[in-house]
Amino acid sequence: MNGPAFFLGTHQPGWLGKAGVPLFVSDRRLRPYKTLPRAAAPWACDSGGFTELQKYGRWTVSPIEYVARLHRYRDETGHLRWAAPQDWMCEPIVINGGTVGGQHFAGTHLSVTEHQRRTVANYAQLRDLAPDLPIIPVVQGWNTDDYLRCVDLYWSMIRLDLTTMPLVGLGSVCRRQGTHHAGHILRALHLRGLHRLHGFGFKTLGLAEHGHLLASADSLAWSVDARRSPPLPGHHTQHRNCANCLTYALQWRTNVLAAAAPRTKPALDDLEAAA
Repeated sequence: MNGPAFFLGTHQPGWLGKAGVPLFVSDRRLRPYKTLPRAAAPWACDSGGFTELQKYGRWTVSPIEYVARLHRYRDETGHLRWAAPQDWMCEPIVINGGTVGGQHFAGTHLSVTEHQRRTVANYAQLRDLAPDLPIIPVVQGWNTDDYLRCVDLYWSMIRLDLTTMPLVGLGSVCRRQGTHHAGHILRALHLRGLHRLHGFGFKTLGLAEHGHLLASADSLAWSVDARRSPPLPGHHTQHRNCANCLTYALQWRTNVLAAAAPRTKPALDDLEAAA
């Protein structure tokens, strides 16, 4: 199968034990669990940063708390491929606050530069607290030049050359992944030597357009699609819609990978073979 390694987003941590495909699960969903499921396939942990900044305009979870939970997830769940840092997204709505799509954003009221500085500083702190954890750095920005400056910031602040990292996250692009702007950002980062990029929140259009520039991607968009659609045939007696339905999610994943395959390079089979 062709395509970047794809992590299916889910707000159902119980799927870790039964989905059998790479999943992307948020710390916000995992943290209430007293007993964690054993993962049946590789998975990655989202820090929940978008929701944190949307609701509070700041991080309410300390780095010490976060790494303590990551250690637990790694040890008790197993197969943790990597975890996102507590980065700071740079979308204007996150910074300025307001309401979009029915979601209220508190606003951080900081600059893009300050969000980038805090993103790099947090990665350094997490790395110092838990050098044994597979936490990846993330480049943040809004314009192409912002992302390139963020690459430089990792070097100037903590002497980290991102071109040497096995994976680097690309933040603040999920709302414009199908645009030429997103492709321009990805190509600019490739020219700077960043060839192992993870695209947060990339779905069908984004993967079809830019998947060949990504090592991996994740998406929870299937749940939104399911909420707006009637349930699958035979599912109407089980639930009103399939927004929490594993069968729907797996079918959506298959369709996304099929749509993206002609434009991308082999990668997914390698990930699943490592399960």
